[in-house]
Amino acid sequence: MKSLLQLLARIFLSLIFLWSGLQKILHFSANQQYMAMHKMPLTALLLIGAIIVEIGGGLAIFFGFKTKWAALIIALYLIPTTLIFHGHVADQTQLVQFLKNLTTIGGLLMLTAFDGGRFSLDAPKKKAA
Repeated sequence: MKSLLQLLARIFLSLIFLWSGLQKILHFSANQQYMAMHKMPLTALLLIGAIIVEIGGGLAIFFGFKTKWAALIIALYLIPTTLIFHGHVADQTQLVQFLKNLTTIGGLLMLTAFDGGRFSLDAPKKKAA
């Protein structure tokens, strides 16, 4: 049961990053404009970096490949992202997004502390006798 729950946790945590990264690709210029509204410099470069982190990290977590590192990198990525885009917590919508990101960071830190589980590419393989 524990292994199945670890698999489900990885899949559920990865989906938001895979979706978000895909949306950044499909709506690149709109995302650049949104970033510019938040006074971010080098929007194209930072957006490409965000896509790499979200798609690459999301896939790594989904498949359980270098799970601890992928989870830690995405958790660290979410800190400035949360503060920049959802830091206006007086706005109820932004508060919910801020708390969602904190919750997601918590889940990612759990993956960092433990591992991807038996159903992951990181799982030790049993040697044939």
